[in-house]
Amino acid sequence: MKKPLILGMCLLMAGCSAKEEPSPTPVVNVKAVRAEVRDMSLSVSAPAILFPRQQANIAARLTAPIRQLHVRKGDDVSAGQAVAELADRDLVAQRDEAAAAVVDAEASLQKTTAGTLPADVERARGEVANAEASLNQAQKTYDRRRELFAQGAIPNRDLLISETELSQAKTSYEVAKKSLDLLLNQSRDQDIRIAQSRLDQAKARLSLLDAQLQFTKILSPFDGSIVEQFMYAGDMAKPDAPIFSVMDLSVAVARAQIQEEQAGAVRIGQACSFAPADSPASTFEGKVSVVNRAVDPARRTIEVWCEIPRPGSALRAGAFGNATIITGTAPKSVLVPLPAVQFQEGTRNGFVMVIDEKHAARKREVETGEIANNMVQIIRGISPGELVIVEGGYGLPDGTEVRLAEEKKQ
Repeated sequence: MKKPLILGMCLLMAGCSAKEEPSPTPVVNVKAVRAEVRDMSLSVSAPAILFPRQQANIAARLTAPIRQLHVRKGDDVSAGQAVAELADRDLVAQRDEAAAAVVDAEASLQKTTAGTLPADVERARGEVANAEASLNQAQKTYDRRRELFAQGAIPNRDLLISETELSQAKTSYEVAKKSLDLLLNQSRDQDIRIAQSRLDQAKARLSLLDAQLQFTKILSPFDGSIVEQFMYAGDMAKPDAPIFSVMDLSVAVARAQIQEEQAGAVRIGQACSFAPADSPASTFEGKVSVVNRAVDPARRTIEVWCEIPRPGSALRAGAFGNATIITGTAPKSVLVPLPAVQFQEGTRNGFVMVIDEKHAARKREVETGEIANNMVQIIRGISPGELVIVEGGYGLPDGTEVRLAEEKKQ
């Protein structure tokens, strides 16, 4: 009985003194790419809303019933195209009346210009004729008495009386003639001015009614599409109530609110793009057309317009998305994919996991620069050609052995 017991105890002691085998080290599968050097486009991005290049509410300039609509919501229109017509029977009647008034005023002016004179002018002409006859008679009497005085047949007193009578006759003739001229000129000019004024008034009223008749045809102000319809045939059109709303989307405008600290590099004419929220993979290229000179006091942003020519039917007014503006180029930058960088909140610093020559993951602190097209510019911390982990590196302990599942090439 003692021998088996002693043998068991020896075996137990031998087992306790043996070394324990270490557990195997785990190997983590990761995906990695190499840091590369290339020129990087610098950009700023911000949420944006799409607007048409121009938009207008089409309203009547007269108050009248709508007789006919030529378009409806969704139709395309061209500049100057009639989109609606108003009832115009009363205006047509007033226009005909005004045309007749113009004819009457023209006839009155012609009659006045031809020289139709009032009775007092005829009376003045008679006075001139009488004064002229008296002057002639006085002249003959004076001539005859002057000859008789030269012959000594009459005294000097009679000759002086004839001279006085001749002088009075001349004066009376001049006065009568000037009175006639004054009366003729004043009456004629005044009557012509009055007749001309009445003609001008009649023509002005006719022009006004012609313009109002033109206003009964409501025209589109530019090429575009009808996006809203507020009235229908039979409704009473008014200047303060639109009938249609038309938009010109031949050029779309993405209006972005750029943060104040980022807007300093934005300039008119720079390349820009718009990516709709419902289709972020689709981008539409354009140019910066407006950089607002004022800062929004509430949001501390600056409004920037990105004009997109010929967007076609893919973009609609009011669409939400993201606008990106190319502000410059950073030549020969060290770039890594954005998922490779784990940023410290609120800073441009962070770290990446690099793979050393022993296939171990090493934590590396980095300072970053610009971010564009899902790539990050590395200012400090990474050298070109180093392997950086883009998938599987989050929470990975420093020194962990890794296996490359796939090495991506950018």
